[in-house]
Amino acid sequence: MTETETNVYDVVVLGAGPVGENVADRTRAAGLTTAVVESELVGGECSYWACTPSKALLRPVIARAEARRVPGLRQSVQGPLDASAVLAHRDYYTSHWKDDGQVRWLDGTGADLFRGHGRLAGPRTVTVTGPDGAEHVLTARHAVAVCTGSRASLPELPGLDEVKPWTSREATSSPSVPGRLIVVGGGVVATEMATVWQALGSEVTMLVRGKGLLPRMEPFAGELIAEALTEAGTDVRTGTSVESVTREGIVVSVTDTGDRIEADEILFATGRAPRTDDIGLETIGLDPGSWLPVDDSLRVTGHDWLYAVGDVNHRALLTHQGKYQARVAGAAIAARATGETLLAEPWGAHAATADNAAVPQVVFTDPEAAAVGLSLAEAEQAGHRVKAVDVDLSTVAGAGLYADGYKGRARMVVDLEAEILRGVTLVGPGVGELIHSATIAVAGEVPVSRLWHAVPSYPTISEVWLRLLEAYRDA
Repeated sequence: MTETETNVYDVVVLGAGPVGENVADRTRAAGLTTAVVESELVGGECSYWACTPSKALLRPVIARAEARRVPGLRQSVQGPLDASAVLAHRDYYTSHWKDDGQVRWLDGTGADLFRGHGRLAGPRTVTVTGPDGAEHVLTARHAVAVCTGSRASLPELPGLDEVKPWTSREATSSPSVPGRLIVVGGGVVATEMATVWQALGSEVTMLVRGKGLLPRMEPFAGELIAEALTEAGTDVRTGTSVESVTREGIVVSVTDTGDRIEADEILFATGRAPRTDDIGLETIGLDPGSWLPVDDSLRVTGHDWLYAVGDVNHRALLTHQGKYQARVAGAAIAARATGETLLAEPWGAHAATADNAAVPQVVFTDPEAAAVGLSLAEAEQAGHRVKAVDVDLSTVAGAGLYADGYKGRARMVVDLEAEILRGVTLVGPGVGELIHSATIAVAGEVPVSRLWHAVPSYPTISEVWLRLLEAYRDA
C-alpha cells in the first residue's frame, strides 16, 4: 500500500475534544474510515481546562455551602476548605493533564489519531505537521469536520501580554490559591471561578462592565447570584470598565473607572473566539479566525464536504450541545456517504434543532442557576405572545427540607397561542438536577394541559412544577 493510499480516509476530523471524538465515534460506527487530528490533548478543552476541572473545584465548595444549611450538620463544617485536597481532587479528574485514557477510548473506536497541527490545504485535504516536523497529507473522500472549539478572547488593553493574565485555562488549572484575585467579566466563567477561589481563600473582586451578572439569563438569576457572592465576601462591582492593567513584580494593578485595585492574579472572562485562525480556511475561500455558519446538519454554507461542529459554528457554546451536534453531524455524514435519505425536521436524526429553542445550561455557583429555551425578553423579541409566571422556591415543601433558609426562584415562559413552554429558568441550591425535566417540556413542546398530568414527587423541589402551573392558571 502506498503512502498516499494510507492517508486517504472517508472522514477527517480536525480536533479531538468531546465534539471531535463523538463525530469520529459516529462515523466509525457507520463503517466509515476516519482520521482524527489533535494538536494538544485528546479530550480537549472540556476534559482539562473547562467542564471537568471547574466542576471538580466547585463540588466541594457547593457541598460545604449546602451542608452549612442542614441542621445537625452545619456545626461540623464551619472550618475552611482543605485547598490542597480540593486541588488534588481537580488534578485527579483531569488525569494530571495526561490523555492516555482518552487515547485508548479513541483507539477503541477504530479511528486513526494524528498528533500535530492540522490545516486545510484545499477541498477535502488536510496537512498535519507533527511535533517532530514530519508532514502528513490526509485526503477525505466524503467529509472534513472542523471541531477545533474556541479559546478565551482577551480585550485590547495596552501591555496586557506582559501582565500574563489568567484566562479560563489558568483559572481552572492553577496549582495554588492566589491571595487576591480580580475577575473581569460577569458571565458563567466569571461567576463560577469567583465562587471557587473565594471559597478556597482568595480575596475576590469582580469587575463587571454591564448592569449585572449572567446577562444571557433572566435578570433575577444574576441578581440572586450577585447577592450570594457578596454575602460570601466577594466585592462585586457592576457598571465598571477596566482602563489599564500593569504588573510590578508579583502584584497586578488595575485602574477601574478611576479606582486602583491591586491583586496577585487577574482573570479575564470576557468572551470566546473560534479556534479557526490557523487551520487553512483561506485555502477554501473562508476567512481565518471566523465563526463558521452551518445548516441544521452542521454542514458549512457553500461547502458540501465541510462540517463545523461545536463551538466553531457559534450556535451554542456548550459541551453538551457540541456533543449533540456531533451525533447529528456524524449521522448526516454517514447518510450522505451511503446515499440514505436525511431525516430532518422536526426531530429527525440529521437536524440539530435543539440549538434553536431548547438549549439547557447550568451555572454551578451557590446558588445554582439553570435555564433552557428562551428568556421572557428573548421570547418577546422573537415575536411570540408570551406570559411569564414566577414562583418563590422557598414556598415549595421540598425546599425547606433540602436546606434551612432555602432561597430561590423559578420562572416559566408560556406561549399563549400554542400553550407550550418557550423557556424555564430556575435559581436555587440543587436546581441543576431539575433542568432536564424542563428541557423535555420545552424540546418536546409538551402542552401545558398535559404537564398537569406529570405529577411531581412529594416532598421534592420538583414540586415547583405544580406551583408554576397553578400560578399560570391563576394569572
